[in-house]
Amino acid sequence: MEKVVIVGTGCAGLTAAIYTARANLNPLVLTGVMPGGLLTTTSIVENYPGFPEGIDGYELMTRMQKQAERFGARVKFATLDAANFSNKVILLTVDGEPLETETLIIASGAGHRHLGLENEHLLEKKGVTYCATCDGALPAFRNQPLVVVGGGDSACEEATYLTRFGSIVYLIHRRDSLRASKIMAERTLSNPKIKPIWDSEVMDVLDVKQDKVTGVCVKNVKTGTESVLSCAGVFVAIGHVPNTQIFKGLVDMDENGYIRPTRGTETNVPGVFVAGDCSDHVYRQAITAAGLGCAAAIDAERYLAGLSK
Repeated sequence: MEKVVIVGTGCAGLTAAIYTARANLNPLVLTGVMPGGLLTTTSIVENYPGFPEGIDGYELMTRMQKQAERFGARVKFATLDAANFSNKVILLTVDGEPLETETLIIASGAGHRHLGLENEHLLEKKGVTYCATCDGALPAFRNQPLVVVGGGDSACEEATYLTRFGSIVYLIHRRDSLRASKIMAERTLSNPKIKPIWDSEVMDVLDVKQDKVTGVCVKNVKTGTESVLSCAGVFVAIGHVPNTQIFKGLVDMDENGYIRPTRGTETNVPGVFVAGDCSDHVYRQAITAAGLGCAAAIDAERYLAGLSK
């Protein structure tokens, strides 16, 4: 039986792994389908303390994993299929195999939110994407007009990154100002290759018949006017959805699927703790996720100490 199983290898999961490993709890860390979490798709992280010049997101997560493994954490490329919290022992199913643990730290993070359009789904990987750093350099996007949908920091970062490759980047936002941080908004709007399309939303993605993105149908939310904007790629950056579906009905969640902690990082289930973006819909930063991962590890360690008594 495991003492600690951690689901997720983002900032929260790997920080929890570092702390529980240093406490000689020999944690088992499950990567899920995206090892390193969403931060691995970020080109440069400028606001994580200790890196005055910034650091590549993938490199940051690689360093965190090596640090956790140095102290004895075991990182396994595996996916959690199911969980059962009805007994004293926490029973998990990992890649089809049963696994028992005394404590569980849920740090499963969040995934990209979609526009919800039929053609968005049909043209995914054919011009519709959710990661500029993953796909922006593809030949199909070079020297072509590109669209980014969103108005937060992520959208601004995507748009700025894409100016390296696209001929022009249209930033479509349904409001008349960006939600991004001031420094990110100023940097984005001062870039001559980024053209904001205010008060607008994407109604459709073209063209399924050609089996590739050729443009988007855009509606002005104030005037109701619709128009077609030609582009070779659509990069959706409108937020995230917590990766908590597998725990639905097992732990308390809010209406959006974020797990509700009770005291500290404890959930309503004894021995089950939560950290990071799967419970935090307010801050959603790498540093706050790491802090919550630390807290979850300490809470789990104290819980185990209580059991031993």
